[in-house]
Amino acid sequence: MQRRIHWLDDFEETLFPPPEQALTQPNGLVAIGGSLSERRLLAAYRRGIFPWYEEGQPVLWWSPDPRGVLFPEHLRLRRSLRKRMRSSGFNVTLDTAFEEVITACAAPRGRDTGTWITKDMHDAYCHLHERGLAHSVEVWHHFRLVGGLYGVSLGQAFFGESMFSREPDASKIALVHLSRQLQNWGFDFLDCQILSPHLASLGAMERPRRSFLADLEAALAHPDRPGPWSFDQDFTPLPEAS
Repeated sequence: MQRRIHWLDDFEETLFPPPEQALTQPNGLVAIGGSLSERRLLAAYRRGIFPWYEEGQPVLWWSPDPRGVLFPEHLRLRRSLRKRMRSSGFNVTLDTAFEEVITACAAPRGRDTGTWITKDMHDAYCHLHERGLAHSVEVWHHFRLVGGLYGVSLGQAFFGESMFSREPDASKIALVHLSRQLQNWGFDFLDCQILSPHLASLGAMERPRRSFLADLEAALAHPDRPGPWSFDQDFTPLPEAS
């Protein structure tokens, strides 16, 4: 039986359909329309749904099957990355330049001239950051921002949204630092949305949507950890034996 797409109106009371009702083609499209209000965004993340669309489109809401997930304890560091982390001279911070990070993530890459991080998306996540629910990781080199990522945190789940690099491995280093700190805090997983070779090289894997939603339910049973965040005083991104 062919599934029908669910349209949202501008009333925040309009509920998302269950993620299991998402289309198979395109994979994971759950609903179209609505706004990027704080209430709607948080409702989406709590149901395993995220927005992803281009300028000029209505908001598109997704819950793909399978789902890309990184469990912090499964983080994998190749020897070359370990060496880079020791010798690069990078400094990594949390929640010190959120707007700079999301702006850098929105910049066109390569031959692409557009971006899916629209002004509305930018403003919505900056608002979540002000509320202590969206966070950024910044990688600096000689006081210049050279890489980073941002996402949303609820319960013991972190939902990664986007990352960028201006120097080799800078975004990987941001993800390694975040994953290690999340592990220290007892987070269950880092949602990567769609698995890529870049993420798979760090230990991310594909998780069936049904399993991901069960993981999410367990993670949301714990209280939120609002920001601003900072690394623990004794934090180290590399294990002692590495």
